[in-house]
Amino acid sequence: MSAAPIKVLVIDDEPPIRKLLRMGLTTQGYEILEASNGRTALEKLDEGPALIILDLGLPDVQGHELLRTIRARNEAVPIVVLSSRGDEAGKVQALDLGADDYLTKPFGMEELLARLRAALRHQLQVKGERPVFRTGDLSVDLVRRIVKVGEREVKLSPKEYDLLRVLVQHAGKVLTHRFLLKELWDELTDAQYLRVYVRQLRQKIEADPERPQYVLTETGIGYRLKAGD
Repeated sequence: MSAAPIKVLVIDDEPPIRKLLRMGLTTQGYEILEASNGRTALEKLDEGPALIILDLGLPDVQGHELLRTIRARNEAVPIVVLSSRGDEAGKVQALDLGADDYLTKPFGMEELLARLRAALRHQLQVKGERPVFRTGDLSVDLVRRIVKVGEREVKLSPKEYDLLRVLVQHAGKVLTHRFLLKELWDELTDAQYLRVYVRQLRQKIEADPERPQYVLTETGIGYRLKAGD
């Protein structure tokens, strides 16, 4: 008996985009629910989607308000936002409201599929956080607070470890500068402090800190830790 397909709710008012997503995702085994506006989207939530793709430009409701409403009704469902090119402020606001990731139109189907898989993996990690996180050669033992790259143990300062721990807890998800500053310093608002610690962390865990494989920069927005294996 095969497992039930994963339900994906696509919220977008453009029929060609919905058709593209329906065709691309169906071939990968996903079951597609569609909504062309916010009212229909909220009705479709009752069908229990496991993941949501949300276009912010809807005809009947402001996309960020719909995102806020969805998050109030379901704290756990992964949400991947579709945004117009260059809408950096809109991306940051969406991520601060609880979106897991964003993709800029036009987008490639392979990248979208990879982002969906990462969002689903992140959800599973949140539900049952694993004591040891692994991605590539990097491993983080959250119980014993041991960080390794391959067989080499890495010594981190307390703040560097706190930064890595937050990234691990949200691996695969884009974390904004504002979110990370709030998690790590409470009162600080200058992203330069964060950049210093990210640079120091990369010096210790990346083979080439100038071309990081693990702690990835989302330009103008924040950082993302590569999703776990």
